[in-house]
Amino acid sequence: MIEAAVGLGVIISLIFTEMLGASAGGIVVPGYIALYLDKPLQILGTLLVSLVTWGIIRGIGMFTLLFGKRRMVLSILVGFILGWLSRNLIFHNVTVYDLQMQSIGYIVPGLIANWFERQGFLKTLSTMMIAAVLVRLILMVVFAGEV
Repeated sequence: MIEAAVGLGVIISLIFTEMLGASAGGIVVPGYIALYLDKPLQILGTLLVSLVTWGIIRGIGMFTLLFGKRRMVLSILVGFILGWLSRNLIFHNVTVYDLQMQSIGYIVPGLIANWFERQGFLKTLSTMMIAAVLVRLILMVVFAGEV
């Protein structure tokens, strides 16, 4: 199921990038978000970690020359650290109806934060959520609702 979601996410992300000129927050992000659409607190946790990562990257960018690969690597590194903290320290015991508020994966928040910086918050968020919903719908059709 994970492989199918990520594969479909890559295809839909490429289509959105080529046809609309808008990225869905990284090529693998829509597939992972699609798998967690039934867990909104984890999506919220991922977005919070991404926003904090984006803020840190913007702050660092005020003092250093930060662009291209350097910004991408730093976004993923900061997102990784904050994602690890959200899973193991900060949101570990925050449960509401057995849903934990923590980030999805370790590199997903950094990828999202990098695209927040490149194309803006609203454009990235809307493209990412539309792509994730499309991936989820296709998975539901293919796997007869067993998602």
